[in-house]
Amino acid sequence: MKRVFVLLTLVFALSFIVMAEEWTGYIADAGCAAKRGKAAASDAHAGCAGKCIKGGAAAVLVTEEGKVYKIADQDKVADHAGHKVTISGKMDGETIKVDSVKM
Repeated sequence: MKRVFVLLTLVFALSFIVMAEEWTGYIADAGCAAKRGKAAASDAHAGCAGKCIKGGAAAVLVTEEGKVYKIADQDKVADHAGHKVTISGKMDGETIKVDSVKM
């Protein structure tokens, strides 16, 4: 009985470790995010972000505080260029590995 309790406690604790994190911000292109910082995190930047990402620029997530995160799964965010989104996933250095994107 004691082993079962310890095993269940361990499984429960590990489940919290592997849970996905969430970040909220705007999908922008890497070039503008580097040049404009926080200004790229706005609805006003949507047209530019969409055009640049469709043209081959890397998509990034820019938070309202101006923090820029690279995105590993570009195809999962390309349709959200310029939109405010919440991304669920895992952080690897400064790059987010995307599980899901919500608007």
